[in-house]
Amino acid sequence: MKIMSLGYLRVESPEAKEWASFGPELLGLALSDDTLDRPDTVCLTNDDRPGRLTVSAGERNRLACVGWEVPNEEDLAEAVAQLEREGVAVRRGSAQECRAARVRELVGFTDPAGFQHELFYGQLVVPGSFRPGRAMSGFVTGGQGLGHIVLVVPDLAESLEFYRRVLGLRVSDEIDMHGNRVVFFHVNARHHSLAIMGIPGMRGLHHLMLQVDSVDDVGMAHDMCADRGIPLAMTLGRHTNDRMFSFYLRSPSGFEIEYGWGAETVDDEEQWVVTHMQSTSIWGHRPGDAPPPGCLEPVEGGPAS
Repeated sequence: MKIMSLGYLRVESPEAKEWASFGPELLGLALSDDTLDRPDTVCLTNDDRPGRLTVSAGERNRLACVGWEVPNEEDLAEAVAQLEREGVAVRRGSAQECRAARVRELVGFTDPAGFQHELFYGQLVVPGSFRPGRAMSGFVTGGQGLGHIVLVVPDLAESLEFYRRVLGLRVSDEIDMHGNRVVFFHVNARHHSLAIMGIPGMRGLHHLMLQVDSVDDVGMAHDMCADRGIPLAMTLGRHTNDRMFSFYLRSPSGFEIEYGWGAETVDDEEQWVVTHMQSTSIWGHRPGDAPPPGCLEPVEGGPAS
């Protein structure tokens, strides 16, 4: 399966409208028009592809959908055939859904943890259109996609098998974190577009990472959080695996935003070697003052923890 990048993310939240100011003023994202003109939806982007992140009103904070880009119509058809051979039910996206996602065609499916995913091709690009919501240098996207996400899954082995064997994501490395194994996957030069951590009885979106072009962009955002009293989940630090210099702030929708700079990339042509580590950070990334994660939910029938 030829997944190229993390293309878009959709979430639901009772605080959806807060993103209209939080996204541009703090993160530097640009507002995008909602193609369906929904009054309770905020669309944002970090490059010339409108609507990379969509936040809609909902009763609780939850991840609604992860969108993965494939190269073209033929690769989408091959991906559908592969999913169906694996016994995964695939749903064709309607014309309205494609319009909302700004893509030519999409299909949807559910992974073993219960997350909704979409495969698509033909995402809208408006060259030269991106204007950051505040003064900053911009974001690292292009072939590396939107950024990366970290998901909490109830059964790590089951999800690992699905993402690696069925979807074809490639393992970058692993970290043993507080007794939990975290597995990182790449689909392009970005060190990871997805990471998963197993917590029995729970699932949800832990964080979305946005990578900026300048270390000063990270510093300015950090100062703005202090000035505005926005809680941090983790302080400034540098990760062991991708060497990202970042901090984690709490979004209005309960999940974290990792705001970072300077991550190393992977090169499969050089025969990338998988390793495992026993610490997430070389230094820093100490717990902040944010409350417990607010975008996780118990899995029905499983023991919450």
